[in-house]
Amino acid sequence: CSLKTFRRIATRYEKTDESYRAMINLAALKIAMR
Repeated sequence: CSLKTFRRIATRYEKTDESYRAMINLAALKIAMR
């Protein structure tokens, strides 16, 4: 599993840097908890 599996990150759906960074943090946390 990688960050590319999270479509919102792969397509850069979030417009602001802050929300983009938050999505990366959430995805990384989700991956780490597996």
